[in-house]
Amino acid sequence: MSTVTFDSLNPATGAVVGTHPKAGPEAVHEAVGRAETAAAWWGALGHAERKRRLLDYKAVLTQHIRELAALVHEENGKPVGDATLELVLAITHLDWAARNAAKVLGRRRVGTGMIGLNLAATLEYLPLGVVGVIGPWNYPVFTPMGSIAYALAAGNAVVFKPSELTPGIGVRLAELFKESVPEHEVFQTITGLGETGAALAGDPRVKKVAFTGSTATAKRVMAACAENLTPIVAECGGKDAFIVDADADLAAAADACLWGAMSNAGQTCVGVERVYVVDAVYDGFMRELTERAARLKAGEDYGPITMPGQVEIIKRHIDDATKAGKAVTGGPGAVRPPYVDPVIVEDVPEDSPAVREETFGPTITVRRTRDAQEALELANASAYGLGGTIFSRNARRAMELARLMRSGMTAINSVISFAGVPALPFGGVGDSGFGRIHGADGLREFARPKAISRQRFAMPGMNLTSFNRGPAELERLVRLITFLHGRRKR
Repeated sequence: MSTVTFDSLNPATGAVVGTHPKAGPEAVHEAVGRAETAAAWWGALGHAERKRRLLDYKAVLTQHIRELAALVHEENGKPVGDATLELVLAITHLDWAARNAAKVLGRRRVGTGMIGLNLAATLEYLPLGVVGVIGPWNYPVFTPMGSIAYALAAGNAVVFKPSELTPGIGVRLAELFKESVPEHEVFQTITGLGETGAALAGDPRVKKVAFTGSTATAKRVMAACAENLTPIVAECGGKDAFIVDADADLAAAADACLWGAMSNAGQTCVGVERVYVVDAVYDGFMRELTERAARLKAGEDYGPITMPGQVEIIKRHIDDATKAGKAVTGGPGAVRPPYVDPVIVEDVPEDSPAVREETFGPTITVRRTRDAQEALELANASAYGLGGTIFSRNARRAMELARLMRSGMTAINSVISFAGVPALPFGGVGDSGFGRIHGADGLREFARPKAISRQRFAMPGMNLTSFNRGPAELERLVRLITFLHGRRKR
């Protein structure tokens, strides 16, 4: 029987990068079956042995970093330097997950309180079994590895369905894993289109799904998972805000803003899309920003729009924004598929699609605000809540603004820096999704808590969980609880 295949294309040239099978329901079923067997073996290895093998895998990825960066460049279109940075971040997270899994998830004693004085209690986090990962095309290594590495470190087997736009890098990641773990298929990649991902999400043997993609697609994945009550961690889109306070370093803010908005052609879920600048420094910031933007070149400093269909969304947002606002850099003519030149538009109404909807292109809207409080209110008036940025020299004020920003993550005087700190959880609120990858929370996301209590000795005169319990024992309990908890705090 012939295998149905599809091609991955270079988005800049249209050249075929690779040909891959479209995995149907039967192939997905078989992959999950192999993963079930692998999960039992991998979970039984224990933290120390898994750590050793994951650190070896880290070394293998590092040795192949140039090859992998070149493949990301071919499939995604981003410059090799940006692809290399993506791989470095993924390797760093893999290292952290491997080294910290035992400490975060391992068995530990917990306090029992006075009522449980005769008990010993332990808590540990055990593997789920098979985890399905559905990855994106914009960061085809860093983003899915934020789930894959942490799921593997927690003791699970992983079946990974990469985007159909970047399947080759997903295949290569699993191939290289076999150099460190040859015994069982602990980490497999299955390639295909949307039906492949749906089959993976709908398989009842998959104990959790980690999805990255649009909010609309996340809802469809959740519907498939709901059939089996399969839990899901969803990292969806963003419309991240960048606030420039009156005391900000304007040169540094403009530099960070431009990179956060334009790198990877703006195809970054935590990329800068909305900028709010306090009136006192607005003109100075705009000078810094537009001067830098004028030197930026699509096709050199960043790559093409990877997904052809996104070009129309970007064009629609630019057209709408420039009708109501003022284009200070670029404009409708900036769209020249597969590239989009930098676009900066000011005075765009807050109800414009360019402000409300995720653009996912090298465009930003900039608005003058009365003060940082107004900027914060505008930043928070969004259905999304993934990341954000505050630029201010006042550390206390910046921290307070960052805490009040309705987002899962906020960077201060830097952009997207939280993604490079493995100990920090990554995820959002609202239409940006739920659940977390990275950090201790990311490890626990792919494990199940196991609580155990053990009676060390019988409590004299206090056998409360027995039909032999008498009125005197209940009275002693009431007196004890009144002594412990009955005093009101004034």
